[in-house]
Amino acid sequence: MDGLVLTGGRGFASYVNVIYIDMGLSMDIAAKLDDIGKPAWIGVMVLGFILFWPVGLAILAYLIWSGRMSCGRHGGAGRWYGMENRQDWANRWCGGWRRSQTSGNHAFDEYRAETLKRLEEEEREFREFLERLRQAKDKAEFDQFMADRRRRSEGGPEPQPQA
Repeated sequence: MDGLVLTGGRGFASYVNVIYIDMGLSMDIAAKLDDIGKPAWIGVMVLGFILFWPVGLAILAYLIWSGRMSCGRHGGAGRWYGMENRQDWANRWCGGWRRSQTSGNHAFDEYRAETLKRLEEEEREFREFLERLRQAKDKAEFDQFMADRRRRSEGGPEPQPQA
């Protein structure tokens, strides 16, 4: 009788719609905290540490594991902004499991590999462009500073700061 629960005794599987499974109160709370944002999660974590430190530690682990506290993952300039080869860093820590996944379709896997390689090259070129842009801006600001300094040492009028 154990094997007949999902098969209905007819020899074929009955499929279960998992969209409407109630995930319970904990997921409702997580959804509400997600709506409020990072400050709510940080507040709950701090409160957890104050009340009972293992609860705070569990919330911190959940925040890290779920990616809710990531800064640079969704396009923002986060903590790891300056890292030139983020994929190598991720492979070192995550074991590179994403690289080993295949779709089973050799042509698609080759296309995906070529596309990822092209995108990584474009990202590297863009980062180099941004670095050159920063250096040019820094040089212009330094040249302006030196010109103002020379003018002050020669007794010229005090220049107005530019916005």
